[in-house]
Amino acid sequence: MRAPIGDFDTATPAPDCLDELTAPVADAVRRWSGSVPVEQILYVETDPQWADTAVFVEHYGRELLEQSANCVVVVGKRGGESTLAACLALSTTRVDVNGVVRRHLGARKASFAPIDVATGGSGMEYGGITPVGLPESWPLLVDSAVVDLPWVLVGSGRRRGKLLVPGKVLAALPGAVVLDGLGTPV
Repeated sequence: MRAPIGDFDTATPAPDCLDELTAPVADAVRRWSGSVPVEQILYVETDPQWADTAVFVEHYGRELLEQSANCVVVVGKRGGESTLAACLALSTTRVDVNGVVRRHLGARKASFAPIDVATGGSGMEYGGITPVGLPESWPLLVDSAVVDLPWVLVGSGRRRGKLLVPGKVLAALPGAVVLDGLGTPV
């Protein structure tokens, strides 16, 4: 099938390529109960050497810069307590960790989680973390601009491959909270 966005050779419904996904992402696809059919979540094969956003859009389509979102893991701390959360914002923005995220988590301090914490906790590869299949205990903070897009390119859980997901689906994922201003212009 042809991908709805980008210059990809093919797009495959996620349920038809579970072996290409990390275990938590594949499990989320298997257990899908979202408002749209799970077949609308599409997987596209990509080369990991082009995984970084700037190089990626040069290879797979410049329009993807405005249609892709990055998922980052943050840690909020207050007293002796730590809270992990995932944040999803457009690739053209930067997550407002010290403002919107910190306030939403009720944290005194917030920062990006160390790589080993983000990958170990999510079961996903660094550079491929996706909002699909995150631990249910993690809040998923989603910038409202992401939800407004018809299709969004996000990670697949691996550096090889991406998911194409209708924006409205991201707002309905477990633990999702849609926030205005989560992503700030770079």
